[in-house]
Amino acid sequence: MKHKATVQDIADALNISRNTVSKAINGTGTVSNDTKLKIFNKAAELGYKQFSMLNQNLTDNIIPGPNYEIALFSHSVLSTSHFSSPLLHTFQEHISGLGYRLSMYTIRDDFMFQCELPANFNYESTKGIIVIEMFNEKYTEFLCNLEIPTLFIDTYANTKGELLKSDIMYMENCNCSYQMTLSLVADGFQKIGFVGDYLHCHSFYERWQGYRRAMQDSSLDNYKNYCILENDNLPYYNLELLASKIKALPCLPEAFVCANDYIAIDVIRALKSMNLTIPDDIRICGFDNSTESRIIEPPLTTANIPGDSMGHFAAEILLSRIQHPELSYRTVYVQTQIINRLSTQK
Repeated sequence: MKHKATVQDIADALNISRNTVSKAINGTGTVSNDTKLKIFNKAAELGYKQFSMLNQNLTDNIIPGPNYEIALFSHSVLSTSHFSSPLLHTFQEHISGLGYRLSMYTIRDDFMFQCELPANFNYESTKGIIVIEMFNEKYTEFLCNLEIPTLFIDTYANTKGELLKSDIMYMENCNCSYQMTLSLVADGFQKIGFVGDYLHCHSFYERWQGYRRAMQDSSLDNYKNYCILENDNLPYYNLELLASKIKALPCLPEAFVCANDYIAIDVIRALKSMNLTIPDDIRICGFDNSTESRIIEPPLTTANIPGDSMGHFAAEILLSRIQHPELSYRTVYVQTQIINRLSTQK
């Protein structure tokens, strides 16, 4: 079995302390740029963790000075219970180990409409952009044309499969939603609906596609009778309004597959306001494995998004794009996993 390089291996090879190597890689403490460069080169040579995808000369191209940054663009403040929280934690560990700082920008609607960068955005010092929870098609195209290495974590609902001039990373959605729906069918349920605006983002669209394909493959072609598909103008968190949408369906479905955990939790609360019991009267599935999905009563069947792994991959993809801007653009999917809980118990 191939030996995995460790911090101690790097320290021994350079005849420096393990503590110094750890500080350089984790971006903590004070380590001179010359020492950092030696450590990063040796880490690449030995194939240490995130440096294994870099060649030994990469640091000549991407080890930045103290004023270089990677920008995070998002449309709103990201929740700590969202999968993006562990993603960004891991991502920041990687890039800070290479000397970058992460600068965060919240992009307002008016900036998106006018296709403008934030006033404090520094074009010269920004070496890359990571975009999370921002699904405006026009602004996406604007960012793609900046000629700054960019990685999108999810995109607008790209129903036509248009090619973007950027790297993209998605969590795996379609197959997970497909299997989740088939599991309900296998348990004997046929009146299964989908809840959520499937044009909100590409991940929602793929989850809808997985649900729809499972229903069609099961010869359950009247599935739309059980769906609530209003766009985001419907405040799904308005329990009274959501309950009215459920009551307006031809009959109460036996199960709902929801676009994400937050919608699923709102559905559970709306159903409880109708004096219905989960899972006795109806079963509910979400997607994300948010903190709330574990503490809602009953605990929610969902799909786990491996935020930490996505953070590792995001750093590798964006750093390699900074080094090799001429590479073909990549679309990467990270596998998700169904977590069965009491909300779908038969």
